[in-house]
Amino acid sequence: MNPFVMVKADYRAMHGSAWAIVFLVACAVAIGVALSAQEKAVRQSATYAAADFDLVVGAAGSATQLVMTTIYLQPDALPLLPGQTLKSLQTDPRIKAFAPMAFGDVVAGYPLIGTTKEFVTRWGRFSAAAEGRFFAAENEAVIGSGVKLQVGQDITPAHAVAGEQSRLGEISPQEQAHRHAHVHLTIVGRLPQTGTPWDNAILIPIESVWETHGLGNGHQTDGIIGPPFDADDIPPIPAFVVKPASISHAYQLRGDYRKNNFMALFPAEILVTLYQAMGDVRDVLLVATVLNGVLILAAIILLVLAIFSLRRKRYVVLRALGAPALYIGLVAWLGAFGLIAAGCVVGLFLGWGLTALVSMWLSAQTGLALVLIFDWLQIGPALFMLLSGSLFALVPAWLSYRLPLHEGLRQL
Repeated sequence: MNPFVMVKADYRAMHGSAWAIVFLVACAVAIGVALSAQEKAVRQSATYAAADFDLVVGAAGSATQLVMTTIYLQPDALPLLPGQTLKSLQTDPRIKAFAPMAFGDVVAGYPLIGTTKEFVTRWGRFSAAAEGRFFAAENEAVIGSGVKLQVGQDITPAHAVAGEQSRLGEISPQEQAHRHAHVHLTIVGRLPQTGTPWDNAILIPIESVWETHGLGNGHQTDGIIGPPFDADDIPPIPAFVVKPASISHAYQLRGDYRKNNFMALFPAEILVTLYQAMGDVRDVLLVATVLNGVLILAAIILLVLAIFSLRRKRYVVLRALGAPALYIGLVAWLGAFGLIAAGCVVGLFLGWGLTALVSMWLSAQTGLALVLIFDWLQIGPALFMLLSGSLFALVPAWLSYRLPLHEGLRQL
């Protein structure tokens, strides 16, 4: 006898109960899949965003905040370094290239960053701009690939207000009230896409930032941008990025700039700490997801048992017609297992869809281009649910197998 015919008849008789079981299993699987895929995507994207920052140097303070502000452009006030530090960098043979960073101004919600052309080209990795050209004067700016402004457009920066973060592309009342009305910049180019928060940034010569705030331009001669900075009094800076000449020089520089109220670090040092914290949170959520799955399976088994009691008369009739007990048990097991398997398959697709939606939201919030890579590890929650479900489904199968024929016939 074909057991699938009876399983199909049972499903038809269950009406909406079968869909409820599939939905519950799918939700449990989707949460586990989304958690695993999203955590991996965030790790990879955050690591990629730090690739152009070999060594970051700032004033003594919070190492995490230095990384979050310098690399991921999270707005915060960093303590300032003496500008004379730039002179020592220019003559250090261990340094292949360096770039000072100045933060604090915005244009239409986009962070305005003062730096050098060497960093704009990502140390020469960008041979040309995606549109237009790189800046060549103090009154010029280049924009990231995600900035919704146009090449050739004139902009006026504003001083960012502490605790206020405008929507990207919109001029808030606070920004309007704190504009540097005497400063006018022209966008001359758009950078290639990097998949980092810098895609939503506007880059200008650091000299322009200094001049805007009345600090001079770091040069003895006007009209020059970039190193060498040779003024007698160079304005202070929040941070600078160093590209060492070699790995050994990188560690030497890191040691040298961890003295005298300086702080130097490799971004990976902070990322490892953040990843460990993420891993702890992930483990807690995974345990919660497993427990949630077990509770859902238990609820499903109770529902299946309730449905089994309603199907009891049908099974008794089949036994009376000569169906073996093993056949009845197989029908009950296939019925429960089929619903759980269907829920696992639906949950996989639901989880991948949920991950894609969350990634789109996180990308918009952080500027990180989250690349989703689905692998076998993300199928783990579905496999766990399927294996557990196959074992739980033995309960109604065992009860069906042990169904006493004479007692069932008396209850008809």
